[in-house]
Amino acid sequence: MTLIRLAIKGISYSQTQSGAYALVLNEMDGERTLPIVIGAFEAQSIAIALEKDITPPRPLTHDLFKSFAERFQINIKQIIIHKLVDGVFHSSLICELNGKEETIDARTSDAIALAIRFKAPIFTHQNILDKAGIILKLEQKDPLSAADKVDDFLENILTKEDDFNDFDEFTLDELHQKIDDAIAHEDYELAAKIRDEIEKRNKK
Repeated sequence: MTLIRLAIKGISYSQTQSGAYALVLNEMDGERTLPIVIGAFEAQSIAIALEKDITPPRPLTHDLFKSFAERFQINIKQIIIHKLVDGVFHSSLICELNGKEETIDARTSDAIALAIRFKAPIFTHQNILDKAGIILKLEQKDPLSAADKVDDFLENILTKEDDFNDFDEFTLDELHQKIDDAIAHEDYELAAKIRDEIEKRNKK
C-alpha cells in the first residue's frame, strides 16, 4: 500500500472539552490533515520534544526509552500509522539493530513522541488518510477556521465517549463488557470510570 509522509503541524487543545488534545499531522505533499486525539501526558511529552529549549529535570518516559535504546544501539528508523479501527489509530515502530529490522506495535501518541526524539519520519497509508483526513483550510464556503475544525473534530469524538458516561441504563454484565471494550480501544480513562461505577454498585 502507498505510504504518505506526514509532518507534525502542532497540538490543539479543545476549547469545549477539558483535558482533550488533538495531535495534528498533515501530509507533506498535500492539504489533508490527520487529527489524532491524545492524552494530556502524551501531549506534554510531544510538546517538550518539539520545544528544543525545554529540558525536564528528570527524563520523561519517552526520554528514558530513547536513552535505553541508544545504550543498546537500537535505532527507530520510522513509524507507520497502519490501521484505524473504531476511531483508534494503531501504529508500528520500525526499529533497527545490527542491520536487522524489527516491527513493534505502539500507541500512536507514544510512537510519535519517540519519532520526534529519534528524528524518524512518520508515515501513514493512503487509505487511512482517505478515510480520516480533513482539510484544515479556510475557504469562502466554509465559515469554520482551522482551529474551529479541530475543536469540532475533538468534540465529535469525545461526545461518543460521553454517551457511555451515563451508566444507569447498563447492567453489571454490560458494564463488564464496556470496560473490556474500553481497554481494547486503549481508552483507559473511560475504563477507570466504568470500574468506579462497577465498584460503587458492588458496595450496595
